[in-house]
Amino acid sequence: MSLKEQINEDIKLAMKAKDKIRLETVRSIKKFLLEKEIELRGKGKDNLTPEDEIEILVQQAKQRRDSIEQYIQGGRQDLADKEKTELDIIETYLPAQVSDSELEEIITNIITKLGANTAKDLGKVMGVAMKELKGKTDGKKIQELVKSKLN
Repeated sequence: MSLKEQINEDIKLAMKAKDKIRLETVRSIKKFLLEKEIELRGKGKDNLTPEDEIEILVQQAKQRRDSIEQYIQGGRQDLADKEKTELDIIETYLPAQVSDSELEEIITNIITKLGANTAKDLGKVMGVAMKELKGKTDGKKIQELVKSKLN
């Protein structure tokens, strides 16, 4: 089942269950998928690729993480909790997240493979790491780990 079909099915289920937050979140994902599809039609592409879909989901997850951070700093735990619930829903559509130990192993392998050993190699390592780990973990986490290993 494609992501689009899964989203449509989940909208129906959320409506039947009267799950307002899930319904709003899934509808917002659908909206962004449709917008991206329309944008790509102008460029001559008919459908979204799985990579395009993951990119949209990653953007939505990142947006929620940033909002959670800002709401907590602003003392609005109620809004942070709502964003956290939405983030959890979005993450169900993303590929399985890698554990911290798996992430560290992958980053170490990339650094070794590229022969990187100084902070000057950060961009080179980040490029490969982000491509390999797209949708599987947070970019900030990757960056922090790469920086710590290259210093």
